[in-house]
Amino acid sequence: MLCIALNNHSTFAISIDACVVLIYFMVIIGIGLYAGRHNKTLEEFALGGHSIPWWAVLASIVAAETSAATFLGTPAEGYKTHAFFYAQLAIGTVLARIIIAYTFIAPYYRYKVKSIYGFLTVRFGTATKNTASAIFLFTRVLGIGVRLYLGGLILVVLWHYFYPGMPTTLAHYFWGILIITLITTGYTMVGGIKAVVWTDLIQASLMIGSIIIAIWLLLSRIGGLSAVKETFGSWENLKWVQSDWDVTLPFGAALSKMLAEPYTLWAAFIGSTFLTMATHGTDQDMVQRLLTAKNVQKSRLSLILSGFADIPLALAFLSVGILLFVYYSHVGAPTIPDNEIFAHFIVNNMPVGLRGLIIAGVLATMMGSTSAALNALATSFTTDFYIPYVNPMADDRASIRAARIATLIFGILMVGVGTMAAYSVLLNPQLTIIPIAIGILGYTYGGLLGIFLVGMLTTTRGNDKTNVIAMFLGMTSVLFLGKVELPGIINFGHFMPAWWPEIAWPWYVFIGSMVTILCALPFKTESKKEYV
Repeated sequence: MLCIALNNHSTFAISIDACVVLIYFMVIIGIGLYAGRHNKTLEEFALGGHSIPWWAVLASIVAAETSAATFLGTPAEGYKTHAFFYAQLAIGTVLARIIIAYTFIAPYYRYKVKSIYGFLTVRFGTATKNTASAIFLFTRVLGIGVRLYLGGLILVVLWHYFYPGMPTTLAHYFWGILIITLITTGYTMVGGIKAVVWTDLIQASLMIGSIIIAIWLLLSRIGGLSAVKETFGSWENLKWVQSDWDVTLPFGAALSKMLAEPYTLWAAFIGSTFLTMATHGTDQDMVQRLLTAKNVQKSRLSLILSGFADIPLALAFLSVGILLFVYYSHVGAPTIPDNEIFAHFIVNNMPVGLRGLIIAGVLATMMGSTSAALNALATSFTTDFYIPYVNPMADDRASIRAARIATLIFGILMVGVGTMAAYSVLLNPQLTIIPIAIGILGYTYGGLLGIFLVGMLTTTRGNDKTNVIAMFLGMTSVLFLGKVELPGIINFGHFMPAWWPEIAWPWYVFIGSMVTILCALPFKTESKKEYV
C-alpha cells in the first residue's frame, strides 16, 4: 500500500534542512579557499601542477558530467518516456573515451598546453586556434548557462511548497540562479582547478548518495518492485532498448524514422561516440581536468573508468524517473513541468534531514559542473587571448588576476543565459532541459571536433586559413541538415526539401565533424609544424 508523506512546514523541520544545506555550503567554500592558497602561477591555477591523484580526477569527471541537468533532467526523461532509452547513449561515451585516451591525451601532455587550443597553434596556426577557442567560449557559456536554470528551479519548487497557489515569476528563477552562481564563482576565482577537483570529489559523493537514497525511498513508498510491474502490466512494457529499424516501412521511411529518434542503438554507437569525443577531447572544460593528473597513463585511467561509471549512473537516474511515474500514478501527478517532477518530490515528500541532504546534492551537481566550466573558460580566455593580444608581458601575478576577473565575467554571463532559459520554460512548460543543454553543444562542437581530428590523425592536411571556413561550414551544416528551429528567429528546415528527414540531436556533432573534415582535408598545411 502506498504511503503518502505529509508536508511538514514546522520551523524545526525547516531548520534541520537549512542546517544541512548550510553545512554543505561551508564545507565547499572552505575547501575552495584552502585549495587556492598555493596558486602562485597560471599553471597552478589552471592545471594544479599536474599533482592531482587519478581517483580524484575520476570523481571530478563524473561530477562534471552529472550536472543539475542530469540530476533533475534525466529523471524527467524517465518520467516522460517510461523507459531506459536514454541510457543507451552511455555506450558511445565508453567507446569515445577509449579513442580519446589513445589519440588526444598524449599530444596535450607532450606540448605542455594550458589551453588545449594551443595544440592547434602548433599544428596549424593562430587563426585555427583563435576560432576554436572562441567556439568553446561561446558554446560553454550557453551550455552551462542553460543548466543553471535548474538552480532557479529548486527555489521555485520551495516557493510552491511554502506558498501553494501563488504564481511563479521569472524573478524566482533569477534569484536562485544568481545565488548559486555567485557562491560557485567565488571559490573558483580563489581556488582555481584544485578547488574544482577537490570540491567535485565531495559533490560526486553527495550526488551518488542522494540518488541511492531517492531510489530506496521511492521503492519503500510504492511497495517495492512489484508495484512497478503492476503499473506497467508486465516487465516487457518497460523497455530498455529502442528499436532501430522498422522493418514494416520502406527503406527511406525507416531511415527517416530512425534518424528522428534520439535514443536508438545507432545513435548510441555513432552519434553519442562523436558527441563524447567532442565534449571530452576538444572541450577545455573536461580536458583541463585530465591534464591535472600526474602523467598520460593516470589521465587515461581516469577517463576510461569514468565512462564505465556513466552506465550505472544513467540507469539510476532513469530509475528515479520511472519510480516517480509509478508513485504519482497512484497518488495523482501534480500539474507542473516535467523538469520539476523530481524537485517537487524532494521538497514535498522527502523526510526531514534527508530532504536537506538531497537538496544539497542537487546544488552540488550544479556547482560542480559550473565551477569547472568557469575555470576552463577563464583559462582559455587568459591563455588564448589575454596574454597573446592584451598583455604579452604579463607575469604570473597579472595572469592569475586576469583569470580571476575573467571567471567573474563569465559567471555574470551565465546568470543571463540561465535566466533566459528559465523564461523559455515558463513560456513552454513541456520543454525538457537535457535536449536543450546537449543540443547547444551539437550546433558548434562538430566543427571543433572535426578540425581536431584532422590535426590529430594527419600530419600535413589542413590549412590555417581554410580551417576557419571548414569549421564555419561544419557548424552551418548542422543548422540546415538538422532542420534546427530557433524559436522566434528562424527555422532552417524551411530551406530543406520536404523529403529531407528530421534528425535528432545526438547526430548533430557527427554531421558537423564530417562536413568539417571533408572541407579541411583537401588543403595542405602551409608550413609543416613540429608534430610527431
